[in-house]
Amino acid sequence: MKQSRRMSFVESLTNVMVGYGVAMATQIAVFPLFGLEVRLSDNLVIGAIFTCVSILRSYALRRLFETIRVRQSGFTRMGAW
Repeated sequence: MKQSRRMSFVESLTNVMVGYGVAMATQIAVFPLFGLEVRLSDNLVIGAIFTCVSILRSYALRRLFETIRVRQSGFTRMGAW
């Protein structure tokens, strides 16, 4: 069964939103270990920027792999003839 573009986006968005919480906790814990003093509001903005990039990256990769899957299944069917 083929996944629709909309569901690809919903899956990617959900994945990244969960990841955003993990990223925030990680930034708050790790930045100080490297001497980076960042306000919480700055952490949220940094996380938001990376989240937007992650959504686009995840969606693009999902679509690429879906295209590969569809093409391979087409070649497989043609080869079976």
